[in-house]
Amino acid sequence: MSTPRPTPPRVPAAERGATRIADRVVAKIAAQAAREALTRPAPDATPPHATVTVHHDIARVRVVLELPYPSDLAAQCAAVRRHVALRVEECADMAVPEVDVDIEHLRPARPAAGRDRRVR
Repeated sequence: MSTPRPTPPRVPAAERGATRIADRVVAKIAAQAAREALTRPAPDATPPHATVTVHHDIARVRVVLELPYPSDLAAQCAAVRRHVALRVEECADMAVPEVDVDIEHLRPARPAAGRDRRVR
């Protein structure tokens, strides 16, 4: 007769398995965070779009957006970088070592005076 094998200790449910967050989900978090960071979006601007590459728990983010002109472009990009990194870290529990911001288009903050008038 063989001796019964001891039962291995039970692992708590919170410690079993793994959680994987899809790249597209992290991209949606990043795009929403970019929208939140833009205090003065350009009128009729296309909402920010993000692409993300995730490797283990590290997310590299690229955000494409339109900004109003004239405005402080560097300050707006810095605010987007900070807020996107913070929100991805909070929501997805991923390190964000870099956030690349591409300004795709500059939109006038308001129509130029005289451009809408017709000459008779």
